Amino acid sequence: MRVVFMGSPAFAIPSLNAIAAEHDLVAAVTQPDRPAGRGRRTRVSAVKERCQALGIPVLQPPRLRDPEAIQSIREFRPDLIVVAAYGQILPESVLSIPPHGCINVHASLLPRWRGASPIQAAILAGDAQTGVTIMLMDPGMDTGPILAQVSTAIGPDETGGELEERLAHLGAKLLLDVLPEYLDGRRTPIPQDDAQATYAPSLRKSDGALDFNKPADQLARQVRAFEPWPGSYLDWAGKRLIIRRAGFMAHSLASPGEVFLEQGRPAIGANPGALHLEIVQPAGKRPMPAEDFVRGAKGFVGSQIDASKV
Repeated sequence: MRVVFMGSPAFAIPSLNAIAAEHDLVAAVTQPDRPAGRGRRTRVSAVKERCQALGIPVLQPPRLRDPEAIQSIREFRPDLIVVAAYGQILPESVLSIPPHGCINVHASLLPRWRGASPIQAAILAGDAQTGVTIMLMDPGMDTGPILAQVSTAIGPDETGGELEERLAHLGAKLLLDVLPEYLDGRRTPIPQDDAQATYAPSLRKSDGALDFNKPADQLARQVRAFEPWPGSYLDWAGKRLIIRRAGFMAHSLASPGEVFLEQGRPAIGANPGALHLEIVQPAGKRPMPAEDFVRGAKGFVGSQIDASKV
């Protein structure tokens, strides 16, 4: 079975490894190299890095719809295309290339949380469970029929990064379990119920701003969901403070954005409740316990964080 794999971030690596071990992985398609970080150094995707180690050809078209990109994929003569967090919607001209179609590994229980950030969306919403869906792709955004799903409980303290790693391995196992039945015609795709669909749009760095006019439990879920990316932050004394870990109290007399101490620990009033700061990261420094930050940040306790604009 000749397979072209399409993916970009670390989430895709377990599925990539699974395909490489069981099938003839003839090429991979991933996002172009891009400058990243403070030094704007060129960063390659996790998929490209892994494929280079495996000796697998890598394509990096800026636009998958370009005729040159489509022709490059066609020349590899794939029987199947497997997609995991690639980052672009596949046009019909690509979907129609492999005779067995295109299979997607999606990190949610579709039709809940279609879109680019399903893991973060599930934690933000307070979902008790999430999972992985293997689906047959169509031209829509995660709208194709379902081949299989597996569910898992979301841990009470689990971060977006931790959940992503678990779902990546669950997805790779499910993919290998389902593919033989699908390829043999023993697995019939089941259409999604569009009436039950919810959406998880792409996240930007600015989405991490903490709005203390929101309930404290919602802010605590945001900190978990956005760790490690895009991160949650506030601005104090003209500098950004990243909140890496936090808890919450449901009730507080503090006003939204008011910084105070609760049993020796820094907290910030929300609406309602308060956000307990546990691990923070000042600009240009390493993460540290919030109590250590407070000891060195004179004036932080008692200050007022702009509750809605940071």
